[in-house]
Amino acid sequence: MARTCLAVILAAGDATRMNSAISKVLHPVGNLPIISHVTGAAARAGVSHAALVVGRDAEAVTAAAGRAEIAVTAVVQAERLGTGHAVRAARDVISRGFDDVIVLYGDAPLINPESLKAAQAARQAGADVVVLGFRAADPTGYGRMIIENGELVAIREHRDASEAERRIDFCNGGIITMDGAQALSLIDAIGNANAKGEYYLTDVVEIARARGGKVVALEAPEEDLMGCNTRAELSEIEAVWQRRRRTALMLSGVSMIDPSTVYLSHDTEIAPDVTIEPGVWFGEGVRVGRNAVIHGFSHIEGATIGEGAQVGPFARLRPGADLGEDSKVGNFCEVKKAEIGPGAKVNHLTYVGDARIGAGANIGAGTITCNYDGVNKHLTEIGAGAFIGSNSSLVAPVRIGDMAYVASGSVVTVDVPADAVAFGRARQENREGMAKVLREKARALKAALTAARKPVE
Repeated sequence: MARTCLAVILAAGDATRMNSAISKVLHPVGNLPIISHVTGAAARAGVSHAALVVGRDAEAVTAAAGRAEIAVTAVVQAERLGTGHAVRAARDVISRGFDDVIVLYGDAPLINPESLKAAQAARQAGADVVVLGFRAADPTGYGRMIIENGELVAIREHRDASEAERRIDFCNGGIITMDGAQALSLIDAIGNANAKGEYYLTDVVEIARARGGKVVALEAPEEDLMGCNTRAELSEIEAVWQRRRRTALMLSGVSMIDPSTVYLSHDTEIAPDVTIEPGVWFGEGVRVGRNAVIHGFSHIEGATIGEGAQVGPFARLRPGADLGEDSKVGNFCEVKKAEIGPGAKVNHLTYVGDARIGAGANIGAGTITCNYDGVNKHLTEIGAGAFIGSNSSLVAPVRIGDMAYVASGSVVTVDVPADAVAFGRARQENREGMAKVLREKARALKAALTAARKPVE
């Protein structure tokens, strides 16, 4: 029978240092709320259920936590009297019976599922309590892990530690896994005889040992256990997450010319043999097919980019942009909720919104699909092989037929049949000598204005 594991996730911590109108666990990393990263890691580690200890923004935090494939039960921590007290808030869920109970922190989104699996493996191997720790270059402020004969005998908070204990660089990462059958008994035995009068979850180490239990410490990278209390720390966590994600993509076959300038989202999907130039930003919901090239300084969200397609430089793809195989959206173009057919080209200075563009069509520079009438959006359809001349305005709803041609500078308000040429512009008229007259009028006006501004002596 498969082992069951409950994650008690502490997500009700103080957020005043964030200076934010929302809970700190709702702030995004890779465009996904911090708490969603935590529940996602738990789910990938095989955790079946989460007891979410919430406070501020409880409904929104619970909804974000539920984005991962894990059952979530929210419990409210009415008072904040330490981590042990917070875990007690989940006692009704803990009492349902699990093989393992693992305590996670809702503001630590970088936790690696492999570390959580290792903790569960140590539990299965006979440990009653397993604690994740890390080596710190500067351990000031952290709880110290005190090891004797290969076992963890205590975790001493910095303020309660002796001078000798403060020299220890192996620090408490906060994540503790307990035998599910003993979890409630261990938690209930926690007292508050410390400098702050709070209930420290770390006391379960000494409590378990006093009962003859085995307690072990596992070491994880420090960045895996980073928590977020300030905007500065949030930016550091984002940097680590981005670096990890870029590395994973490059190892999968994606080329990045300057990786540090490429920003990804949690759900960005990029196939092998894609090349990404510097300064590219991926929002949520982007998929990129093989051999595509994303040129520099492009902004992409909610878009699908087909195999061999080219984007940018300086292009913006908004939600609903769907680029077919070998299509192109060039510099200073914006595409929104539009299908760009295979081999079609939208090369320069163009807006395409609420449109369907057929295979092999060519959209000239400065073309605009006029899709919005102030109330509703309307569809523009451009047939396969059609040619839209530069500086054309296509007033939707309108359809340009296959192989049709729209003359440059046209304003198209009615459908254009296949193979037809549309001229939607006024006939040119040249007036000989008129330029000289206009210049003289302009100069006279300038002289009059200058005289009017001259101060009276």
